[in-house]
Amino acid sequence: MKERATFTIEKSILEKIDNLIDGSSVKNRSHAVELMLLKALGDSSPKIAVILAGGKGTRLKPITHEIPKPLVLVQGKPVLEYNIELMRMYDIRNIIISIGYRGDKIKEYFGDGRKLGVNITYVEEKEPLGTAGPLKLAEHLLTDSFVLCNGDELKDINLHEMFNFHKDNKARGTIALTTVEDPSRYGVANLEGNKILDFIEKPTPGNAPSNLINSGLYILEPETIKLVKNTPCSIEKDIFPILAERGNLFGYPFSGQWFDTGTLERYENAIKNWKGFKLNER
Repeated sequence: MKERATFTIEKSILEKIDNLIDGSSVKNRSHAVELMLLKALGDSSPKIAVILAGGKGTRLKPITHEIPKPLVLVQGKPVLEYNIELMRMYDIRNIIISIGYRGDKIKEYFGDGRKLGVNITYVEEKEPLGTAGPLKLAEHLLTDSFVLCNGDELKDINLHEMFNFHKDNKARGTIALTTVEDPSRYGVANLEGNKILDFIEKPTPGNAPSNLINSGLYILEPETIKLVKNTPCSIEKDIFPILAERGNLFGYPFSGQWFDTGTLERYENAIKNWKGFKLNER
């Protein structure tokens, strides 16, 4: 529950606060002050993230014959490292990496995460568990809101803003949605306001309900793990439809860069066009 409060602030500071208002991510002066206080108090982002890095990357062969897909290089750095850097930028220092295929290579490269300024814990899939199954392995560590993301994609997204959106909507799950020119190759979000009703898988050209697709990054509440009854389990196909039916699944559109590296063609595109992270509001 929110309460009204009155403050006396220097005019020059107030002008800086007003400059943050954009009408969407920062709606008004009160919202701007609230966001600044949350950031100062360390409550503006989750404290832990789970990164999925266990896939075989069959569509990236022959590259993935020797290395796991999250270790493929984009401009000299593994894709998974960019994901870890994104978390660190938003003060998420505790990271769980789910490993499977050639997971020893990932552990060898990142170790305990100290060299990147984070603390890495590994959970190992003895057999493929799907995109939700690894959450069961890490359930004892996930006691509060957390980020779940794919380790083979590049994304530049403001996690502070996304987390505030998640909390404002009292969501159980929030999906970061990115815009693509041709949504017919992806699962497309069908929205009612900010609520996700469902996803239309690979709609025919011209029949997509939007051009917003799942970017592979989510903020979830711990109780969503209880929905994982069996493994393998898909977060997209098995868990999100339940949350959507209950009215607890929301979509957060973002305008930052996003690249999928799942095929040789998309991987080449990422190498050519990834511009790194923006430095504003970090």
